[in-house]
Amino acid sequence: MKYFIAIALTLVCYPLFAQRHDNVLPSGGLTVTGAIKKELIYSIADLAKRAQDKLGDLVIRNHKGEPKDTVKGLKGILLKTLLDGVEMNVEKPKEYSEFYISLIATDGYKNIYSWNELFNTEVGNHIYIITEMDGKSMQQMEQRILVISLADFNTGRRLMKALAKIVFEKAN
Repeated sequence: MKYFIAIALTLVCYPLFAQRHDNVLPSGGLTVTGAIKKELIYSIADLAKRAQDKLGDLVIRNHKGEPKDTVKGLKGILLKTLLDGVEMNVEKPKEYSEFYISLIATDGYKNIYSWNELFNTEVGNHIYIITEMDGKSMQQMEQRILVISLADFNTGRRLMKALAKIVFEKAN
């Protein structure tokens, strides 16, 4: 029972501890690791060379749906496209459903996506690593490496600054 209460409190309180956007050190690149066959490392320059989609402008909304900011001229790399070449340590394809992917920022903040959410739903078609914003390239952005889920109603909930690591993990 204590375990259940601890989990319930964590889920209820989680929104109170979203990533603080001040004083987050920008990332100089990212590592893809975990339950995969080969670790991948991407520098800012590597990411800048990849095909980018024009995403337009986006209103950032807080957990109450209130507009907090507008970012303009977004360009980005679809996260699942970046991860397409990752070979997971699985014996059978049905095991993919047991995996989740942790996105971890330089300050330890995390966003979690299930493998199915990224690769098997419409949500996965709207999660981007931002390569350009407000006329600035990724290298010039203070919040690099920025990740945004365009499918979210309240975009600020999963807005992540300073992505440093992507970890593939198997649920127990």
